[in-house]
Amino acid sequence: MDLAKIRGNTQTLVSRLGPRGIGVTGVTKAVCGNPAIAQAMLDGGALGLADARIRNVQRLRQAGMICPVTLIRTPMLSQVDEVVGFCEVSYNTESAVIAALASAAICKDKVHGIILMVEMGDLRDGIMPEDLADFAKQVMTMQGVALKGIGANFACFSGLAPTVSQMADFCDLANEIEGVCGPYLKTVSGGSSANLPWALGEHATGRVNDLRLGEAILLGVEPLSGDQIDGMHTDAFTLVAEVIETDAKPTPSPIAPIDPTREPLRIVTPSAASARMILAMGHQDTEIPGLTMPVGSTLIGATSDHLVIGTLRPLSTVGSEMRFQMNYDALMHAMAAPDIEVTLLGEPSMRPSRLPQGKVNHLALM
Repeated sequence: MDLAKIRGNTQTLVSRLGPRGIGVTGVTKAVCGNPAIAQAMLDGGALGLADARIRNVQRLRQAGMICPVTLIRTPMLSQVDEVVGFCEVSYNTESAVIAALASAAICKDKVHGIILMVEMGDLRDGIMPEDLADFAKQVMTMQGVALKGIGANFACFSGLAPTVSQMADFCDLANEIEGVCGPYLKTVSGGSSANLPWALGEHATGRVNDLRLGEAILLGVEPLSGDQIDGMHTDAFTLVAEVIETDAKPTPSPIAPIDPTREPLRIVTPSAASARMILAMGHQDTEIPGLTMPVGSTLIGATSDHLVIGTLRPLSTVGSEMRFQMNYDALMHAMAAPDIEVTLLGEPSMRPSRLPQGKVNHLALM
């Protein structure tokens, strides 16, 4: 992974969203809270970090990260002590969880920030808009927590981009909550990378002052279309696999299965053969359909730990490497896979005070 490109992508988005009154929160969940990537986001101008898993947040803290970190998945009741201990703020949808966070915060002599997630049409997590005001008033009565804002998800579950009308309704909710509860909402988080076309459009962005950006920063693409964002790097990450076998073998031909719900069967025709390579990588390592095949190569198939590639090019030698670009799902799986070794390219940080404490791996410069 190329830290300079991640930092550059962050800078590009910060510079475009800043004039519209929108700050960037860097989301590190796809990279399992990797501290070097988190630091590159901060160096690029992200105002803080966000993650969905407390283990990733702990990794950031153990590396010496002192910036604000928000938990963007509703906390588990079993982890409220850790959430209060490691996160300044968390996104919430359940009153029982907020009450538990309040109790944990009081025990730690802290005040934990609460952002209420609103259901605006994605049909995943969120409080229904008509219930939000009463929910917010309930939070205002609790000691140990403070209402910091509201947030919404779009296109995470439904795959539907937000409309201008939906975003206007969301902004109206911020005004309504302030009218009911009194204090100014510090954060009105209008969504994730899928909201960039809306945020950079010609219309007003209203009360939205924050976007939670992961995929756009990491891969330089718009999630829904997969298109490159103008001026962004799409090759900050490269997955490298080693060739373990080269050969020409018969080509299997698909035949229709008896059961139409099953995948087509494959039979070998003895007259057909293709040049193939087998790589030491499989379903345990990444999301295979999310890989972009090198030019002149095609995906034949994969098992748990073998990737079979057909090629029109001269066969690579055993021990050589093939390189792949990844989509977001493939990146997430690869970063979490125990057998994938991570190599950092580029300068690790522009802020030495925030370097990870203790032993640090040497960086390969290219």
